[in-house]
Amino acid sequence: MGKICIALANYNGERYLTKMLDSLVAQNRKADIILAIDDGSTDNSPQILKDYQDRLPLQVFRLEKNSGHRAAFSKALEIAKAQLDDDDLVALADNDDIWLPHKLELLEKKIETPSSDQAKPSLVFGDAQIIDANGNVTAESWRMFSKIETTFSTERQIAGINNVTGCVSLFKASLLKKILPIPKGVTVHDRWIAMIAGKNGGIVAVDAPVIQYRIHGANAIGGAPTPSMSKTLETQIQWTKTILSNAQRLSLTEKEVHFANNLLRLTTARLNHGFMPFQLPWIARHRQELFLKDSATVTLKRILFSAVGLPLARKIWKKS
Repeated sequence: MGKICIALANYNGERYLTKMLDSLVAQNRKADIILAIDDGSTDNSPQILKDYQDRLPLQVFRLEKNSGHRAAFSKALEIAKAQLDDDDLVALADNDDIWLPHKLELLEKKIETPSSDQAKPSLVFGDAQIIDANGNVTAESWRMFSKIETTFSTERQIAGINNVTGCVSLFKASLLKKILPIPKGVTVHDRWIAMIAGKNGGIVAVDAPVIQYRIHGANAIGGAPTPSMSKTLETQIQWTKTILSNAQRLSLTEKEVHFANNLLRLTTARLNHGFMPFQLPWIARHRQELFLKDSATVTLKRILFSAVGLPLARKIWKKS
């Protein structure tokens, strides 16, 4: 078997970092390389990382200025690419979670097991328990809590629905050639990685939890407050434009490109128009790609609201 490399992003992680690193020490299957990017921290977390270098195969890289979650992981993966062979494996780590002891062991076994089509997947991902700031378990399944499905659809990823959370994933290092460089327009790095993996070897889900995922009110991504409607629309526009400009890298089909163009037109129109009833047939026809699975009533409400633009939403619901 090849090496396992962990790419860890840290920014001011002093409060939880020690427990995270302890959980890496406690892995049944030890990591061979750990690349920690400190993203311009101003607390004591860089020193904590250095203190663990005699207990873990840990390389620490310090960025002078905070560059953000996506950029920090992109830097870590660039360094990993230079150190790994195609048969090696990569795991992503946040500084505030706790990995269960079997995580690397279980995911490595799964990624080396042929799926139903007799091919080995290029990425596998598990579930997670949810814990609070004090480490108390608040939900046994992140997947159930967030209504995350195990099946992969490129259209759903284009629509901003990501079912592959980076911190519960393990993927083949051979993907790094296609993942990198991560375009600046990518809002969430693990969504981009999932799209690449889905087109290059496929994705397989593991039902068991592999980490304790901490939601504490200051998460960089998961658990963060819901953004405003204007910010959500602007982010979707940026993401869709990035997808279309990288259609060849992503091996998008003509159907997927057509879907992305229609979604971009709809999202752009919602920034400046009121109610757009002419969009309802397309939204209803693509409801499975646009929305999480839910009751018929909730889905109908989502279809109707997706034809409402920001100016009207501001007047009726005081959306910002």
